[in-house]
Amino acid sequence: APDIPVIDQAYSKLSNSITVEWRAVPGATNYMLTAQDGDSFVETIVKSSPGTVTGLKPATLYRITVRAINSGGKSQPSPFRKVKTVLAAPVLSARSLSCDSIAVSWKAVHMAAGFSVSLMRSDGLGRMLKQNTTNTSLIFTNLDPGALYTIKAYAWNANGMPGDDFTYNQRTSPNAPVDVKVAFNSGALRAVVSWMPTEGALTYSVTVSSGLLKLRCNTSSASCMVPSLQCSSEYHVSVTAHNDAGSSEPTDAVSLKTIPCAPVNISIEEDEPGHLLVSWSSVSLGHYYVVYVKSDDGLEVHCNTSYTQCHFQSDCGFTYFISVFAYNKAGQSPLGDVFDYTTAPCCPSEFRAAFMSSDTVRVSWAAVRGAELYETRAAGGGGVLLCRDTATACTLSALQCSTPYNITVYSFSEARGTSTSCAPHYVATAPCSPEIKNISKEGLSVVSVQWQPNNEEATYVVTARGEAGLWHCTSTRNSCTLMDLPCGSAFSVSAIARSPAGQSFPSYSIPLETAPCCPNDLILTQVTQSVTNISWSVGRGAQAYVTTLESPKGQAKCHTLQTYCLLGCITCGTNYTVSLRAISETGLTSSCTYQGYSSSACCPSGVKLYRLSNNGIRVFWRASGETINYKADLHGSKGNFSCTPSSGLSHCDITKIPCGDVYTVVVAPVTDKGPKLTLFSSFCPKKIYSVTCSGSSVGMVIYRGKSNAKHI
Repeated sequence: APDIPVIDQAYSKLSNSITVEWRAVPGATNYMLTAQDGDSFVETIVKSSPGTVTGLKPATLYRITVRAINSGGKSQPSPFRKVKTVLAAPVLSARSLSCDSIAVSWKAVHMAAGFSVSLMRSDGLGRMLKQNTTNTSLIFTNLDPGALYTIKAYAWNANGMPGDDFTYNQRTSPNAPVDVKVAFNSGALRAVVSWMPTEGALTYSVTVSSGLLKLRCNTSSASCMVPSLQCSSEYHVSVTAHNDAGSSEPTDAVSLKTIPCAPVNISIEEDEPGHLLVSWSSVSLGHYYVVYVKSDDGLEVHCNTSYTQCHFQSDCGFTYFISVFAYNKAGQSPLGDVFDYTTAPCCPSEFRAAFMSSDTVRVSWAAVRGAELYETRAAGGGGVLLCRDTATACTLSALQCSTPYNITVYSFSEARGTSTSCAPHYVATAPCSPEIKNISKEGLSVVSVQWQPNNEEATYVVTARGEAGLWHCTSTRNSCTLMDLPCGSAFSVSAIARSPAGQSFPSYSIPLETAPCCPNDLILTQVTQSVTNISWSVGRGAQAYVTTLESPKGQAKCHTLQTYCLLGCITCGTNYTVSLRAISETGLTSSCTYQGYSSSACCPSGVKLYRLSNNGIRVFWRASGETINYKADLHGSKGNFSCTPSSGLSHCDITKIPCGDVYTVVVAPVTDKGPKLTLFSSFCPKKIYSVTCSGSSVGMVIYRGKSNAKHI
């Protein structure tokens, strides 16, 4: 290990460090400096003397030792030296109290007995000011405005030893600008404010105030433009200089009077025909006024006055454009509202009225000078219709029907109004549309139409329109009759009214449907003794049919959508009345009657055969009526036989009938008009009999039906 170093001296120049000097030790490569304060210490490795220990506390007593170091190790610590660190520097804060003073303050420094503060311009001009104090603040006065100063301060201890110093730069606030000038631009209502630059000023602010209104303008140059000034106002203009230290006092206010505002409350009236009076309200800061009046033909006149009204001559039908300006030393007021005044135009001429429809009339006329638009008034029917247009024509619609109107056309200008001496023209509208109140059917092809007669001296025409054609009737009253309407047809019935003024709109159409037509042909065919088939031709307009056969013994009825029907429960030998009802889709009906119908005569009952002695057969039956005649038919393989009884008898005889055969026996009625053998015999029951040969007698088997036989 190297030898122990010997400290020559140790001292503190900064509050956080101590510098140590020692003699070099042969063979030492490094040195360890140690500063100990009680139990805490700070070590630093250095190469050679001198060396500095940093990171120390201000105004603190330390034991300083040095140890030499080489590859063999460390030497023993040198004899210590006691050294105290100097005082900490005061931390300054400064501000400019005015343009020629700076206040400096700081916090107390530990172990400080006093402070020394010096101040000098940063550019080196002027002299240095220095003050010693035991306080923690002081003020430097009589400084240059707007100048940057460097302030240095340090504390000393009771032995007078100075501590660390602290440097701070502070500028004084600027002086107020001088030579303030205001240039006013009357056209743009703005002002340019200028001044002489002041030392140390970084920016300037211009304040333009009028009562409670304040306008500001900030700039770094020596002039500023203030826009948006108000007319007829007096402003006070001041300028303040600014830098980072503060602001100067504002300059003395400079007065600025702006141009007057444009006159308001301008009124124009024609106090008498041919004379216009223009008046307005007085304008603040206005010294005199000029009124310009220019007509629409290009002629312009003006009036100069210090009063608030002017008189001008005017002509009928002209439009005048009027503007008023106010003046003062600052200049002319801005252009205010330009008013136009149109004198009353003449009444339109060449009036023409043409009806476009029953409730619309088109009115036209010749144009007149000075009219901006035209107003057409149609008075009548308890009201007034108005039409305004710039064209020389107007269409009046929604006029009341059957009403006389007085139509007047006025020339109109918005400023002047309407001409009031125009004559009316009489126009009458077409009659009102009738309102159909009732349609009643007075017959199969006759319909009566009734309406509300709401016109005077009008002729009414009623039209029934349908696929079948057109039917008309005409009346001057409240009803008329449509004749010869076809059955089974649909019509739309409407009415119109006609008068010398024109023709009304058609009334609302009322649907009309005539009853369906009766079928022309009806055929009855008896199917069985109790069932009859009825068929008929199509009835126009009919959707359904109801057929009825009726007699004192009863009724047979059928309801169908077809053109045929089967009726059951028909009583034989009965006369029936035949009727048919044709029904339309909407439920209209037509009752149709036809020639009566008689059902077939009734068949006899209890048919029996008896053997006669002469190889004959007697056919016996029970008659169904006293007035009915019958005929008996026997059909067999050996021949056909028939017999007819005498009037009033219920049997007849057939002679010489061959035996050994099977016969079909039918007894059928015969009508007064002749036998209906084919018809009636087919309705009567057939019976089968077997006639056998057995010696002198004949055996007979009666077959009731075709499966049940009886031997006689």
